[in-house]
Amino acid sequence: MPLPTSPTSSWVQSMDFPSRVFGRSSDDYELYEEDGEFVLSIELPGFERDEIAVTWDDGVLNVAAEHEEEARNERRTYHRRFRFPKEVIEEDIAASYQNGVLEVTLPIEGPATGGREIEVE
Repeated sequence: MPLPTSPTSSWVQSMDFPSRVFGRSSDDYELYEEDGEFVLSIELPGFERDEIAVTWDDGVLNVAAEHEEEARNERRTYHRRFRFPKEVIEEDIAASYQNGVLEVTLPIEGPATGGREIEVE
């Protein structure tokens, strides 16, 4: 018996296979480059400022958060790593948390590279 091929009846879709394997990549954060720095915004509602840890290690930004409610016997965690394609001025990285959104700014070292345009055929 052949596997279903239509998107609506696919066994992969019914199991939510892609999101289980790859996770949600852009639903909880936004990353862009503007005015010589990377800006990363992550939605972390329900966490307190002191429950969030942001670290930088050799070109990788690590964001982790843990919230525990003993009364409800609940524990929520968040962990994501971001690698950046350009050199970042490590000592000027800044983070703020307000209204459930963590914003991290990462200044880029040196001028932006020009790159080249790729023709689409």
